[in-house]
Amino acid sequence: MRAHAVVFTGPNRVSFQAIDCPEPGPRDVVVDVHHSWISNGTEGSFLRGERVSGDEAWRPGDPMPFPMVAGYQKVGRVWRVGEAVNDLAPGDWVFASMSKVCGMFDNRFAGHVSPSVCERGAVLKLPPGRDPLAYSGLVLTQVGYNCGMRPAVAAGEIAVVIGDGLVGQWAAQTLAQRGARVVLVGRHEDRLARFRRYGHTVPGGNDFGFAAVQALVGGPVQVVVETVGQAAALHTYRPAIARGGQMVIAGFYRPSGEVNLQTSLQAFRNHELSFHLVSGATAARLEGTLQWIAAGKLNTLDLLTHRFPVARAAEAWALIESKREPVLGVVLDWPAAGG
Repeated sequence: MRAHAVVFTGPNRVSFQAIDCPEPGPRDVVVDVHHSWISNGTEGSFLRGERVSGDEAWRPGDPMPFPMVAGYQKVGRVWRVGEAVNDLAPGDWVFASMSKVCGMFDNRFAGHVSPSVCERGAVLKLPPGRDPLAYSGLVLTQVGYNCGMRPAVAAGEIAVVIGDGLVGQWAAQTLAQRGARVVLVGRHEDRLARFRRYGHTVPGGNDFGFAAVQALVGGPVQVVVETVGQAAALHTYRPAIARGGQMVIAGFYRPSGEVNLQTSLQAFRNHELSFHLVSGATAARLEGTLQWIAAGKLNTLDLLTHRFPVARAAEAWALIESKREPVLGVVLDWPAAGG
């Protein structure tokens, strides 16, 4: 079947164009997309040709990952269901992650496409009572939720989140909801201001805000969440982490040569630190994140700074890459939404 999609056609080239999708099967759901939320970090690294799949970094000799339908998250209304789908009906509001497409570098990695042919397992029915737009970044929100839920933390214990992007914001919100004393470290005043209702903020720098955090909290740190892909931040914060503390790794790390794991981990081992590696998504976490949004425990709409008609996706990406003005959450509005 025919659809329209946001396609990365080459390094830093974005096109909104017609594409082919497989005909839906008995376990498929076809979604008429209303809003799709851009994942600035992950999609940006694909657009620049830095990844070939998921967290797999591009290396010399690898094929370039083009063309590719960008993204992995959207909301809309069910248009059609396969004969084996009995728990969704046309008109239902749903969240959908990956879609099926044809003719791309990776036909499994497809988000910004409508109508969207999805396996039933990639679709979640939305609860009533909240703007569906709030759920349109659910996969990425779930990564932040996972960052904040994985570590053991007691009320009043200190958690430091490095990075004021979307994952950092949602990780910090989650930890604050759990009762931690949260400090968000970042480089953008406009982003830091969005978190201050939940906890403390300090500006980052060459020391990843370490000195400012130390002056603010005056005690051991139980949890450090690293979202910006800077391994040096982990070493910087190691002396401040409580014995038995935890580090949560959510950043994307570019290739830097062979790693001697024993040497890399020895200093952390001596402090009995634990590492949580968070990536991807599970049905249970997506459902848990959806329920937190529905209950108002995670705020998504306040992180939305820009909306573009999907036909102007190239303009959206020009803004994200240039940062010519403050930008954080960016949503593409599709014709079905009336925009």
